Amino acid sequence: MRIATTIFLTDETITPVRLAQELEQRGFAGLYVPEHTHIPAERTSPYPAGGDLPREYTRTFDPFVALAQAAAVTERLGLGTGITLVAQHDPIDLAKQIATLDHLSGGRFTLGVGFGWNKEEAADHGVEWTSRRELTRDRIGLMRALWAAEPTAYEGEFGSVRASHAYPKPVQGAAPRTLIGGAAGPKLFAQIAQYADGWLPIGGAGLAETVPVLRTVWEKAGRDPESLQIVPYAVRPTPGKMSYYAELGIEEVVLQLPPAGELEVLRALDDYAQYL
Repeated sequence: MRIATTIFLTDETITPVRLAQELEQRGFAGLYVPEHTHIPAERTSPYPAGGDLPREYTRTFDPFVALAQAAAVTERLGLGTGITLVAQHDPIDLAKQIATLDHLSGGRFTLGVGFGWNKEEAADHGVEWTSRRELTRDRIGLMRALWAAEPTAYEGEFGSVRASHAYPKPVQGAAPRTLIGGAAGPKLFAQIAQYADGWLPIGGAGLAETVPVLRTVWEKAGRDPESLQIVPYAVRPTPGKMSYYAELGIEEVVLQLPPAGELEVLRALDDYAQYL
């Protein structure tokens, strides 16, 4: 089982360069980082975990800039977003960022896709909240047209692109590995089966019940049963929990690191070494 990590990298935490170097030297499989462009000060969207919104949400680095730094100082470390708020991006620009990072890192990028929880943030990007899932699907389709080997036009519900020359291409082929985050449910599982490689279940609870449901949806969509990837995300590990994932056939787990300075983060990596 590959052990990766995630962290809210900010101007107050360990740097991307130091963390990436330590992760690769210690044998961790990857680094995933989240995304928030901004957090409107006046908001009504409750923090999904309850209570006050943690400080780090308001200070996150741009994930692609942070991961580019991490890529430059490593050779094997996987690099991912957990997650990219695709609906909040211009898809032509985002396709270029993703392909460039995947190319420069030698195909090490994983695109974690999310739909968001902060209505005010999305609204500032011009996103209609009720259609954000459909908008995300549409923008993924447009990006894949730009990543295609030959100039390919795309006409979608929310956007279009002419058949274009667009380089570099993702090293991984038609698209980088794409995982969708979110809570289990029919809408989410249908979208995973439609255009993703798997699921990023946050916290990883209840997988014994939900994974069989997703597998059924996946296979009914004509997808290869062996290709579905389940990657528990932002996990706070215990030996029992990690054994449980292994019994389920999970091949990668993403452990949560504290949004802290270098010493505290390195102590957490020391503790997580038992799972490598």
